[in-house]
Amino acid sequence: MKYQNNITRRQFVKNATLTAGGGLLLGSLPVGASAFAAGSETLRVGVVGCGGRGTGAASQALEADPGVKVVALGDAFRDRLDSCYENLNNRWGESGRLDVPEERKFTGFNAYKNVIDLSDVVLLTSTPGFNPKHFEYAIEKGKHVFIEKPLATDVPGVHRVLEAGRKAKEKNLNVVVGLQRHYQTNYREIVKRVHNGDLGNIIAGQVYWNGAGVWVRERQPEQTEMEYQMRNWYYFNWLCGDHILEQHIHNIDVANWFIGDLPITAQGMGGREVRNGKDHGQIFDHHFVEFTYPGGQVISSQCRHQPNTMRRVDEFFQTAEGTIYTSGRGDGEMKLWNGSTRYSHNFMEDPNPYQVEHDELFASIRSGGVINDTEFGANSTLIAIMGRMATYTGQLITLDAVKNSQEVLVHDDLDWSSNPPVLPDADGNYPVPVPGVTALA
Repeated sequence: MKYQNNITRRQFVKNATLTAGGGLLLGSLPVGASAFAAGSETLRVGVVGCGGRGTGAASQALEADPGVKVVALGDAFRDRLDSCYENLNNRWGESGRLDVPEERKFTGFNAYKNVIDLSDVVLLTSTPGFNPKHFEYAIEKGKHVFIEKPLATDVPGVHRVLEAGRKAKEKNLNVVVGLQRHYQTNYREIVKRVHNGDLGNIIAGQVYWNGAGVWVRERQPEQTEMEYQMRNWYYFNWLCGDHILEQHIHNIDVANWFIGDLPITAQGMGGREVRNGKDHGQIFDHHFVEFTYPGGQVISSQCRHQPNTMRRVDEFFQTAEGTIYTSGRGDGEMKLWNGSTRYSHNFMEDPNPYQVEHDELFASIRSGGVINDTEFGANSTLIAIMGRMATYTGQLITLDAVKNSQEVLVHDDLDWSSNPPVLPDADGNYPVPVPGVTALA
Protein backbone atom coordinates (compact mmCIF):
# COMPACT_ATOMS: atom_id res chain seq x y z
CA MET A 1 0.00 0.00 0.00
CA LYS A 2 1.19 3.51 -0.82
CA TYR A 3 0.50 6.25 1.70
CA GLN A 4 1.29 9.89 1.06
CA ASN A 5 2.99 11.42 4.10
CA ASN A 6 3.51 15.05 3.07
CA ILE A 7 0.45 16.38 4.91
CA THR A 8 1.19 19.91 6.08
CA ARG A 9 0.46 21.27 9.51
CA ARG A 10 -1.40 24.13 7.83
CA GLN A 11 -4.00 21.68 6.53
CA PHE A 12 -4.65 20.35 10.01
CA VAL A 13 -4.61 23.73 11.74
CA LYS A 14 -7.12 24.97 9.16
CA ASN A 15 -9.46 22.16 10.18
CA ALA A 16 -8.77 22.37 13.91
CA THR A 17 -12.37 23.33 14.66
CA LEU A 18 -13.55 19.97 13.35
CA THR A 19 -13.84 16.75 15.30
CA ALA A 20 -10.96 14.37 14.73
CA GLY A 21 -11.20 10.61 14.73
CA GLY A 22 -14.68 10.64 16.20
CA GLY A 23 -13.34 12.43 19.28
CA LEU A 24 -14.84 15.43 21.08
CA LEU A 25 -13.66 18.91 20.17
CA LEU A 26 -14.13 21.49 22.90
CA GLY A 27 -14.01 25.26 22.79
CA SER A 28 -11.01 27.53 23.03
CA LEU A 29 -8.61 26.89 25.87
CA PRO A 30 -7.67 29.11 28.77
CA VAL A 31 -4.30 30.84 28.40
CA GLY A 32 -2.38 28.25 30.40
CA ALA A 33 -3.78 25.32 28.42
CA SER A 34 -3.04 26.98 25.07
CA ALA A 35 0.56 27.82 25.82
CA PHE A 36 1.70 26.12 22.61
CA ALA A 37 -0.91 27.56 20.25
CA ALA A 38 1.46 30.11 18.74
CA GLY A 39 3.56 27.31 17.22
CA SER A 40 6.97 28.67 18.18
CA GLU A 41 7.36 26.97 21.55
CA THR A 42 9.01 23.58 21.89
CA LEU A 43 6.71 20.69 22.69
CA ARG A 44 8.58 18.24 24.90
CA VAL A 45 7.61 14.64 24.14
CA GLY A 46 8.28 11.60 26.31
CA VAL A 47 7.92 7.95 25.37
CA VAL A 48 6.68 5.32 27.83
CA GLY A 49 7.25 1.90 26.30
CA CYS A 50 10.17 1.74 23.88
CA GLY A 51 9.27 -1.28 21.75
CA GLY A 52 8.56 -1.10 18.05
CA ARG A 53 5.31 0.80 18.47
CA GLY A 54 6.83 3.33 20.83
CA THR A 55 9.75 3.91 18.49
CA GLY A 56 7.39 4.38 15.55
CA ALA A 57 5.14 6.76 17.49
CA ALA A 58 8.12 8.86 18.55
CA SER A 59 9.27 9.21 14.96
CA GLN A 60 5.74 10.11 13.86
CA ALA A 61 5.55 12.78 16.57
CA LEU A 62 8.80 14.28 15.31
CA GLU A 63 7.49 14.17 11.76
CA ALA A 64 4.21 15.82 12.75
CA ASP A 65 5.53 19.08 14.18
CA PRO A 66 8.87 20.83 13.67
CA GLY A 67 8.70 22.17 17.21
CA VAL A 68 8.66 18.72 18.81
CA LYS A 69 11.62 17.41 20.77
CA VAL A 70 11.80 13.93 22.27
CA VAL A 71 13.26 14.58 25.71
CA ALA A 72 12.70 11.39 27.76
CA LEU A 73 12.46 7.64 27.24
CA GLY A 74 11.17 5.02 29.65
CA ASP A 75 10.83 1.24 29.48
CA ALA A 76 10.86 -1.77 31.78
CA PHE A 77 14.02 -2.99 30.02
CA ARG A 78 17.21 -1.09 29.23
CA ASP A 79 17.93 -3.03 26.03
CA ARG A 80 14.60 -1.98 24.52
CA LEU A 81 15.22 1.62 25.52
CA ASP A 82 18.67 1.55 23.93
CA SER A 83 17.30 0.04 20.73
CA CYS A 84 14.63 2.74 20.56
CA TYR A 85 17.18 5.48 21.08
CA GLU A 86 19.52 4.05 18.45
CA ASN A 87 16.75 3.82 15.85
CA LEU A 88 15.56 7.35 16.55
CA ASN A 89 19.11 8.66 16.53
CA ASN A 90 19.79 7.10 13.14
CA ARG A 91 16.95 9.13 11.65
CA TRP A 92 16.71 12.23 13.83
CA GLY A 93 20.09 12.54 15.53
CA GLU A 94 21.43 15.26 13.24
CA SER A 95 18.27 17.34 13.61
CA GLY A 96 18.96 18.16 17.27
CA ARG A 97 15.39 17.17 18.10
CA LEU A 98 16.30 13.92 19.85
CA ASP A 99 17.43 15.36 23.18
CA VAL A 100 17.64 12.42 25.59
CA PRO A 101 20.82 12.43 27.66
CA GLU A 102 21.55 9.57 30.02
CA GLU A 103 19.83 11.26 32.96
CA ARG A 104 16.53 11.26 31.01
CA LYS A 105 16.55 7.54 30.24
CA PHE A 106 14.50 5.62 32.80
CA THR A 107 13.90 1.91 33.37
CA GLY A 108 11.71 -0.22 35.61
CA PHE A 109 8.08 -0.30 36.62
CA ASN A 110 8.02 3.35 37.72
CA ALA A 111 9.89 4.79 34.76
CA TYR A 112 6.61 6.20 33.44
CA LYS A 113 6.41 8.76 36.25
CA ASN A 114 9.82 10.24 35.43
CA VAL A 115 9.02 10.45 31.73
CA ILE A 116 5.58 12.00 32.22
CA ASP A 117 6.90 14.57 34.70
CA LEU A 118 9.38 15.85 32.09
CA SER A 119 6.95 15.98 29.14
CA ASP A 120 4.31 18.25 27.65
CA VAL A 121 3.01 15.38 25.51
CA VAL A 122 3.45 11.74 26.42
CA LEU A 123 3.29 8.70 24.14
CA LEU A 124 1.92 5.76 26.16
CA THR A 125 2.98 2.70 24.20
CA SER A 126 3.75 0.18 26.93
CA THR A 127 2.05 -3.22 27.28
CA PRO A 128 -1.75 -2.83 27.61
CA GLY A 129 -2.04 -4.00 31.21
CA PHE A 130 -0.21 -0.89 32.41
CA ASN A 131 -2.25 1.60 30.39
CA PRO A 132 -4.78 2.55 33.11
CA LYS A 133 -2.22 3.67 35.68
CA HIS A 134 0.00 5.34 33.07
CA PHE A 135 -2.97 7.24 31.64
CA GLU A 136 -4.28 8.26 35.06
CA TYR A 137 -0.91 9.68 36.03
CA ALA A 138 -0.50 11.57 32.74
CA ILE A 139 -3.91 13.22 33.07
CA GLU A 140 -3.33 13.97 36.75
CA LYS A 141 -0.14 15.79 35.72
CA GLY A 142 -1.94 17.74 32.98
CA LYS A 143 -0.24 16.16 29.95
CA HIS A 144 -1.55 15.70 26.42
CA VAL A 145 -1.57 12.01 25.51
CA PHE A 146 -1.20 9.59 22.66
CA ILE A 147 -2.10 6.13 24.00
CA GLU A 148 -2.01 2.83 22.17
CA LYS A 149 -4.88 0.38 22.19
CA PRO A 150 -6.25 -1.53 24.02
CA LEU A 151 -6.70 0.80 26.95
CA ALA A 152 -6.87 -1.94 29.60
CA THR A 153 -6.94 -5.71 29.99
CA ASP A 154 -9.73 -5.89 32.57
CA VAL A 155 -13.03 -4.10 33.19
CA PRO A 156 -11.95 -2.21 36.32
CA GLY A 157 -9.11 -0.84 34.20
CA VAL A 158 -11.62 0.35 31.60
CA HIS A 159 -13.53 2.22 34.30
CA ARG A 160 -10.31 3.86 35.46
CA VAL A 161 -9.54 5.00 31.92
CA LEU A 162 -13.04 6.43 31.44
CA GLU A 163 -12.77 8.40 34.67
CA ALA A 164 -9.36 9.75 33.66
CA GLY A 165 -10.81 10.63 30.26
CA ARG A 166 -13.52 12.70 31.95
CA LYS A 167 -10.84 14.55 33.88
CA ALA A 168 -8.94 15.12 30.62
CA LYS A 169 -12.04 16.87 29.22
CA GLU A 170 -12.25 19.06 32.30
CA LYS A 171 -8.60 20.01 31.84
CA ASN A 172 -8.92 20.54 28.07
CA LEU A 173 -6.26 17.93 27.35
CA ASN A 174 -5.88 16.19 24.01
CA VAL A 175 -6.14 12.38 24.02
CA VAL A 176 -5.57 10.42 20.81
CA VAL A 177 -6.04 6.64 20.94
CA GLY A 178 -4.14 4.34 18.59
CA LEU A 179 -7.22 2.92 16.88
CA GLN A 180 -5.88 4.38 13.67
CA ARG A 181 -8.81 3.43 11.46
CA HIS A 182 -10.52 6.51 12.91
CA TYR A 183 -7.73 8.48 11.25
CA GLN A 184 -7.72 6.52 7.96
CA THR A 185 -9.27 8.12 4.90
CA ASN A 186 -11.20 5.14 3.53
CA TYR A 187 -12.91 4.50 6.88
CA ARG A 188 -13.70 8.19 7.37
CA GLU A 189 -15.22 8.47 3.91
CA ILE A 190 -17.29 5.31 4.19
CA VAL A 191 -18.55 5.84 7.75
CA LYS A 192 -19.67 9.32 6.73
CA ARG A 193 -21.79 7.76 3.99
CA VAL A 194 -23.05 5.01 6.30
CA HIS A 195 -24.24 7.52 8.88
CA ASN A 196 -25.82 9.61 6.11
CA GLY A 197 -27.91 6.57 5.17
CA ASP A 198 -26.44 6.27 1.67
CA LEU A 199 -26.90 2.48 1.63
CA GLY A 200 -29.52 1.99 4.34
CA ASN A 201 -29.00 0.74 7.87
CA ILE A 202 -26.48 -1.99 8.66
CA ILE A 203 -28.31 -5.22 9.47
CA ALA A 204 -25.37 -7.67 9.83
CA GLY A 205 -21.63 -7.96 9.35
CA GLN A 206 -18.43 -9.97 9.61
CA VAL A 207 -15.14 -8.68 11.03
CA TYR A 208 -11.81 -10.50 10.82
CA TRP A 209 -8.27 -10.56 12.15
CA ASN A 210 -6.98 -13.95 11.00
CA GLY A 211 -3.21 -14.39 10.76
CA ALA A 212 -0.26 -16.60 11.60
CA GLY A 213 0.51 -15.21 15.06
CA VAL A 214 3.36 -13.37 16.74
CA TRP A 215 6.81 -13.92 18.23
CA VAL A 216 7.85 -16.22 21.07
CA ARG A 217 10.89 -15.27 23.17
CA GLU A 218 12.69 -18.25 24.62
CA ARG A 219 13.02 -18.43 28.38
CA GLN A 220 16.54 -17.64 29.57
CA PRO A 221 18.15 -19.44 32.55
CA GLU A 222 18.76 -16.27 34.53
CA GLN A 223 15.25 -14.87 34.12
CA THR A 224 12.83 -14.52 36.98
CA GLU A 225 9.22 -15.46 36.28
CA MET A 226 8.32 -11.78 36.20
CA GLU A 227 10.95 -10.97 33.58
CA TYR A 228 9.97 -13.96 31.47
CA GLN A 229 6.33 -12.91 31.40
CA MET A 230 7.19 -9.27 30.75
CA ARG A 231 9.38 -10.30 27.81
CA ASN A 232 6.58 -12.55 26.50
CA TRP A 233 3.77 -10.17 27.42
CA TYR A 234 1.57 -11.19 24.48
CA TYR A 235 0.82 -14.59 26.02
CA PHE A 236 -0.40 -13.45 29.46
CA ASN A 237 -3.82 -11.95 29.99
CA TRP A 238 -2.81 -9.52 32.71
CA LEU A 239 -0.39 -7.90 30.26
CA CYS A 240 -2.05 -8.41 26.87
CA GLY A 241 -5.66 -9.48 27.33
CA ASP A 242 -5.46 -12.11 24.54
CA HIS A 243 -5.29 -11.33 20.83
CA ILE A 244 -9.06 -10.77 20.56
CA LEU A 245 -8.33 -7.64 22.60
CA GLU A 246 -4.81 -6.70 21.51
CA GLN A 247 -5.34 -7.03 17.73
CA HIS A 248 -8.96 -7.81 16.90
CA ILE A 249 -10.08 -4.72 18.82
CA HIS A 250 -9.49 -2.79 15.58
CA ASN A 251 -12.20 -4.67 13.72
CA ILE A 252 -14.61 -4.77 16.67
CA ASP A 253 -14.11 -1.01 17.00
CA VAL A 254 -15.09 -0.53 13.35
CA ALA A 255 -18.34 -2.45 13.90
CA ASN A 256 -19.21 -0.29 16.93
CA TRP A 257 -18.32 2.88 14.99
CA PHE A 258 -20.28 2.02 11.86
CA ILE A 259 -23.37 0.80 13.74
CA GLY A 260 -23.11 3.68 16.20
CA ASP A 261 -23.79 1.56 19.27
CA LEU A 262 -22.40 -1.17 21.54
CA PRO A 263 -23.56 -4.81 21.50
CA ILE A 264 -25.83 -5.94 24.33
CA THR A 265 -24.92 -9.65 24.21
CA ALA A 266 -22.08 -11.86 23.02
CA GLN A 267 -21.70 -15.61 22.67
CA GLY A 268 -18.94 -17.59 21.05
CA MET A 269 -16.29 -20.24 21.12
CA GLY A 270 -12.52 -20.51 21.13
CA GLY A 271 -9.54 -22.53 22.24
CA ARG A 272 -5.90 -23.59 21.73
CA GLU A 273 -5.53 -26.00 18.82
CA VAL A 274 -2.12 -25.10 17.39
CA ARG A 275 -0.47 -22.61 19.72
CA ASN A 276 -0.83 -24.65 22.90
CA GLY A 277 2.64 -25.14 24.40
CA LYS A 278 4.16 -23.98 27.67
CA ASP A 279 5.72 -21.06 25.82
CA HIS A 280 2.26 -19.86 24.74
CA GLY A 281 1.16 -18.82 28.21
CA GLN A 282 -2.59 -18.65 28.73
CA ILE A 283 -4.18 -17.24 25.61
CA PHE A 284 -6.30 -18.91 22.93
CA ASP A 285 -5.21 -19.21 19.31
CA HIS A 286 -8.74 -18.70 17.91
CA HIS A 287 -11.93 -16.90 18.88
CA PHE A 288 -15.34 -16.71 17.19
CA VAL A 289 -17.99 -14.42 18.65
CA GLU A 290 -21.48 -13.29 17.68
CA PHE A 291 -22.17 -9.78 18.95
CA THR A 292 -25.83 -8.70 18.98
CA TYR A 293 -26.59 -4.97 18.98
CA PRO A 294 -29.67 -3.14 20.31
CA GLY A 295 -31.04 -2.65 16.79
CA GLY A 296 -30.93 -6.42 16.14
CA GLN A 297 -27.72 -6.36 14.08
CA VAL A 298 -25.51 -9.44 14.51
CA ILE A 299 -21.78 -9.08 13.88
CA SER A 300 -19.78 -12.27 13.44
CA SER A 301 -16.26 -11.77 14.76
CA GLN A 302 -13.28 -13.99 13.89
CA CYS A 303 -9.66 -13.84 14.98
CA ARG A 304 -7.05 -16.55 14.65
CA HIS A 305 -3.33 -17.08 15.25
CA GLN A 306 -2.56 -20.25 13.30
CA PRO A 307 0.19 -20.63 10.68
CA ASN A 308 -0.63 -21.88 7.17
CA THR A 309 -4.29 -20.86 7.39
CA MET A 310 -6.31 -18.28 5.47
CA ARG A 311 -5.27 -14.75 6.37
CA ARG A 312 -7.87 -12.02 6.45
CA VAL A 313 -7.96 -8.64 8.21
CA ASP A 314 -10.96 -6.55 7.16
CA GLU A 315 -14.66 -5.86 7.68
CA PHE A 316 -17.76 -6.67 5.64
CA PHE A 317 -21.28 -5.37 6.37
CA GLN A 318 -24.70 -6.04 4.90
CA THR A 319 -27.31 -3.26 4.76
CA ALA A 320 -30.91 -2.98 3.64
CA GLU A 321 -29.71 -1.92 0.18
CA GLY A 322 -26.33 -3.55 -0.35
CA THR A 323 -22.88 -4.32 1.08
CA ILE A 324 -19.97 -2.41 2.59
CA TYR A 325 -16.34 -3.51 2.50
CA THR A 326 -13.47 -1.88 4.40
CA SER A 327 -9.85 -2.82 4.98
CA GLY A 328 -6.83 -1.54 6.87
CA ARG A 329 -4.98 -1.72 3.53
CA GLY A 330 -6.87 1.44 2.61
CA ASP A 331 -9.43 0.19 0.10
CA GLY A 332 -13.20 0.07 0.52
CA GLU A 333 -16.47 0.09 -1.40
CA MET A 334 -20.23 0.32 -1.06
CA LYS A 335 -22.24 -1.78 -3.51
CA LEU A 336 -25.95 -2.19 -4.16
CA TRP A 337 -27.44 -5.68 -4.12
CA ASN A 338 -27.75 -5.55 -7.93
CA GLY A 339 -23.95 -5.35 -8.14
CA SER A 340 -23.61 -1.69 -9.06
CA THR A 341 -21.12 0.42 -7.11
CA ARG A 342 -22.39 3.27 -4.94
CA TYR A 343 -18.92 4.30 -3.74
CA SER A 344 -15.38 3.00 -4.27
CA HIS A 345 -12.36 4.37 -2.48
CA ASN A 346 -9.06 4.91 -4.29
CA PHE A 347 -6.43 4.77 -1.56
CA MET A 348 -3.26 5.27 -3.56
CA GLU A 349 -2.66 8.87 -2.44
CA ASP A 350 -4.06 8.54 1.09
CA PRO A 351 -1.89 9.67 4.00
CA ASN A 352 -0.56 7.10 6.44
CA PRO A 353 -3.13 6.90 9.28
CA TYR A 354 -0.42 6.25 11.86
CA GLN A 355 1.08 9.58 10.85
CA VAL A 356 -2.29 11.34 10.69
CA GLU A 357 -2.93 10.46 14.34
CA HIS A 358 0.08 12.52 15.34
CA ASP A 359 -0.41 15.24 12.74
CA GLU A 360 -3.88 15.93 14.09
CA LEU A 361 -2.85 15.59 17.73
CA PHE A 362 -0.08 18.17 17.49
CA ALA A 363 -2.07 20.49 15.23
CA SER A 364 -4.86 20.43 17.82
CA ILE A 365 -2.45 21.25 20.64
CA ARG A 366 -0.97 24.13 18.62
CA SER A 367 -4.35 25.57 17.62
CA GLY A 368 -5.97 25.33 21.05
CA GLY A 369 -8.37 22.56 20.10
CA VAL A 370 -9.13 19.41 22.02
CA ILE A 371 -9.43 15.89 20.64
CA ASN A 372 -10.65 13.31 23.15
CA ASP A 373 -10.79 9.72 21.88
CA THR A 374 -11.04 8.16 25.34
CA GLU A 375 -14.67 7.11 25.22
CA PHE A 376 -14.68 5.16 21.96
CA GLY A 377 -11.29 3.66 22.81
CA ALA A 378 -12.50 2.50 26.21
CA ASN A 379 -15.80 1.22 24.83
CA SER A 380 -14.12 -0.86 22.15
CA THR A 381 -11.72 -2.20 24.78
CA LEU A 382 -14.75 -3.18 26.88
CA ILE A 383 -16.47 -4.97 23.99
CA ALA A 384 -13.32 -6.90 23.04
CA ILE A 385 -13.09 -8.02 26.69
CA MET A 386 -16.77 -9.02 26.42
CA GLY A 387 -15.87 -11.22 23.47
CA ARG A 388 -13.02 -12.79 25.44
CA MET A 389 -15.41 -13.54 28.29
CA ALA A 390 -17.82 -15.21 25.86
CA THR A 391 -15.18 -17.51 24.39
CA TYR A 392 -13.52 -18.31 27.73
CA THR A 393 -16.78 -19.22 29.47
CA GLY A 394 -18.86 -20.58 26.59
CA GLN A 395 -21.80 -18.62 28.02
CA LEU A 396 -24.05 -15.85 26.73
CA ILE A 397 -22.53 -12.66 28.14
CA THR A 398 -24.54 -9.47 28.57
CA LEU A 399 -23.16 -5.96 28.42
CA ASP A 400 -24.48 -5.24 31.92
CA ALA A 401 -22.62 -8.28 33.30
CA VAL A 402 -19.40 -7.13 31.66
CA LYS A 403 -19.71 -3.61 33.04
CA ASN A 404 -20.14 -5.05 36.52
CA SER A 405 -17.13 -7.38 36.35
CA GLN A 406 -14.84 -7.00 39.36
CA GLU A 407 -12.00 -9.18 38.04
CA VAL A 408 -8.69 -7.34 38.40
CA LEU A 409 -5.91 -8.88 36.30
CA VAL A 410 -3.11 -6.44 37.10
CA HIS A 411 -2.31 -4.52 40.28
CA ASP A 412 -0.47 -1.23 40.57
CA ASP A 413 2.13 -2.28 43.15
CA LEU A 414 4.14 -4.71 41.01
CA ASP A 415 7.93 -4.50 40.80
CA TRP A 416 10.81 -6.77 39.84
CA SER A 417 10.65 -8.55 43.19
CA SER A 418 6.94 -9.39 42.80
CA ASN A 419 5.43 -12.63 41.65
CA PRO A 420 3.37 -11.99 38.51
CA PRO A 421 -0.40 -12.34 38.90
CA VAL A 422 -0.36 -15.79 37.24
CA LEU A 423 2.18 -18.56 37.91
CA PRO A 424 2.96 -21.88 36.20
CA ASP A 425 2.33 -25.22 37.88
CA ALA A 426 5.09 -27.68 38.79
CA ASP A 427 5.27 -28.85 35.16
CA GLY A 428 5.59 -25.32 33.81
CA ASN A 429 2.03 -25.08 32.46
CA TYR A 430 -0.03 -21.93 32.96
CA PRO A 431 -3.74 -21.96 33.85
CA VAL A 432 -5.79 -21.82 30.65
CA PRO A 433 -9.51 -20.96 30.42
CA VAL A 434 -11.85 -23.91 29.72
CA PRO A 435 -15.27 -23.15 28.17
CA GLY A 436 -18.03 -24.59 30.31
CA VAL A 437 -15.75 -24.57 33.36
CA THR A 438 -14.36 -21.04 33.50
CA ALA A 439 -16.87 -18.69 35.11
CA LEU A 440 -17.50 -15.01 34.52
CA ALA A 441 -15.70 -13.09 37.27
